[in-house]
Amino acid sequence: MKRNFTMQIVSFTVLFAFLCMPLALNAQGSKANFAGTWAFNAEKSNLGDAPGGGGPRMGGGGNFVATQDANLLTVESTRTNQNGESVTTTSKYTLDGKVSVNSTGRGESKSTATWSADGKSLTIVTTRSFERDGQTTEMKTTEVWSLTSPTVLSRVSTMNTPNGERKTTMVYDKK
Repeated sequence: MKRNFTMQIVSFTVLFAFLCMPLALNAQGSKANFAGTWAFNAEKSNLGDAPGGGGPRMGGGGNFVATQDANLLTVESTRTNQNGESVTTTSKYTLDGKVSVNSTGRGESKSTATWSADGKSLTIVTTRSFERDGQTTEMKTTEVWSLTSPTVLSRVSTMNTPNGERKTTMVYDKK
């Protein structure tokens, strides 16, 4: 009798584990996936005004390729610089809330990426320090990534600069 009861408990435990497994797998896969090749859509984007009220800001955007796994988002961006040359930069963000460090020609940046509670958006907070005219300047950017459809990505960015706050919305279409 006791052995039969023990077997029922073991059977129930195994059955319960199998029933819960799809929920656990679904929870892991329920986060937005930003992987793909993305083309900047200037018509749907709003690059805002230049800090300090300087009128509409030119530039911004640029196409990028994103790869994503469970704990890493890698973004390879291509932009045209002031000389008309194409410049590619690669940034990597851990998706576990730990600080990621990226280096560019402008200096080093430190970023922290965190998921929203529902996993549908990713907030990346980046702090950059750079030298200009003998002074160190720090800028902080908060960028929220979200898929507005399976083929449209929105990146809403708020940048705090010495000249004031700048907010942009960049929209990308998946190729």
